[in-house]
Amino acid sequence: MKTVIAMRHLDFEDLGTLAPLLAERGYEVRYLDAATDDVRAVNTDSADLLVVLGGPVGAFDDARYPFITSELALIRKRLESQRPLLGICLGAQLIARALGAEVVPMGTKEIGFAPLSLTADGDASPLAVLGKTPVLHWHGDRFGIPAGATLLAGTGLCAHQAFSIGRHVLALQCHLEADPGRIERWLLGHACELAQAGIDPRDLRIEARNRQSDLPAAARAVFSAWLDGIEVGAPGKVL
Repeated sequence: MKTVIAMRHLDFEDLGTLAPLLAERGYEVRYLDAATDDVRAVNTDSADLLVVLGGPVGAFDDARYPFITSELALIRKRLESQRPLLGICLGAQLIARALGAEVVPMGTKEIGFAPLSLTADGDASPLAVLGKTPVLHWHGDRFGIPAGATLLAGTGLCAHQAFSIGRHVLALQCHLEADPGRIERWLLGHACELAQAGIDPRDLRIEARNRQSDLPAAARAVFSAWLDGIEVGAPGKVL
């Protein structure tokens, strides 16, 4: 059986709609909790896929949250192996930092559902099947594009929404994996952040209700296309 290690920072920010797709494709998922598990003792080399999920801290917050140092070391080792790696929100920011790019505050929050604007490279990537389907954004920092990476998408508020490295690395600022049918856990878990940003959870609840059909289908298509690409030539390095 193929294996996935998913690095989690909050219980409800999990693999979401990606989980059933991985199960259908024969992957066994193991979650690691970044803040409490001994990440340094984990050997991810044998995992077919490493996914680093989102969270409410910053990619440069290691002085406040020391586990980030160990997590970065694990990500750097994974990057050196050229084995498949998916980063979402904080996970994408940590990949960018591991590759020497900046991660900085935007000065505003991007929270809500909105479509991505794809670059020419994005139009030739798995993200192309999204079209104009709105995806969930929930962040206040943005990553720079690392040297050697390809910018795939942006939005009006955040020009850097996705980048790739070859077939084996995909970094997404947006939460393409988020299940609109489970938005209530997000609204409760991030209640303080929503209040500070002046965002009414009732508005997000309505948006999520309107996305319960098209967003999971579009996300499934994107992740299916990306998984098709990383499985080419497996096992071994993915180009």
